[in-house]
Amino acid sequence: MNYVQLGKSALTVSTIGFGCMSLGPDAADNTRLIHRACDLGINFFDTADLYERGMNEGMLGKILLDRRQQCILATKVGNRWRSDGSGWDWNPGKKYILAAVEKSLARLQTDYIDLYQLHGGTLQDPIGETIEAFERLKEQGKIRYYGISSVRPDVIRAYVSMSGISSVMMQYGILDRRPEESCLELLKDHGIGVLARGSLSRGLLADKAAAPWLNYSTEQVEAAAGVVRSLSGRGFLRTPAQTALRFVLQNPSVSVAVTGFRTLSQLEDVADTPDTPPLTDAMLQRLREAVPVNYYDQHR
Repeated sequence: MNYVQLGKSALTVSTIGFGCMSLGPDAADNTRLIHRACDLGINFFDTADLYERGMNEGMLGKILLDRRQQCILATKVGNRWRSDGSGWDWNPGKKYILAAVEKSLARLQTDYIDLYQLHGGTLQDPIGETIEAFERLKEQGKIRYYGISSVRPDVIRAYVSMSGISSVMMQYGILDRRPEESCLELLKDHGIGVLARGSLSRGLLADKAAAPWLNYSTEQVEAAAGVVRSLSGRGFLRTPAQTALRFVLQNPSVSVAVTGFRTLSQLEDVADTPDTPPLTDAMLQRLREAVPVNYYDQHR
């Protein structure tokens, strides 16, 4: 496993992260997966208070209780469940964040959260108030660092200019190169780490049959997956999943590829990615040319 410093923070994180939203309902299976991830060198675990109404946080906290000091815990805030359970509403307000963190700390069974992330955001939010909440939590020692999870370039630019964020989580991969246009270089220039999610496009670049994805047709997805397969296999010492993740991790702006796992075989495959041969410039170019590059059409 490889490790990097996350932005300008003092967090040393594994370049493969565990996206805990993928965890299923079986506690024993989840324990085996998470403990095996730790054994393989993964130390970055990402969850959110939104997932399963907080139960995802609770399960993760219980499983990692004895390994807390070896792990980087990241969670998110901003989506507030309605009291009747019918859905959730967006709430980036200071009062709500200061209250929500206490519940996350309790569920995670920890005194501090390593990385607390705003789970979305718009330009209509009280951004200054949101930042005040995160900064107060840092002063209180309840969080070590904070960031945002967003795919909106306008929101990302606002937080870059106004806050002390350490990271931005965003979707990025061969089938979603939108961040390349306006986000990746900006974040790199400001020393802000990128947590890339969705890099396997829900398995379409690994082992699932082709299907439409974002603005790409089934045929275009198959074309991209075909190029990935052509650069994988025994002769390349890489599986398709490893090739797709290599594409992401070899971008100098990216710190971590956050990936979800359902099985031990998936986990062990992805965890080996940092030990596989790097993609050459020619290989990277083939992957870039597999499908037309896409761009953000909103929130620019």
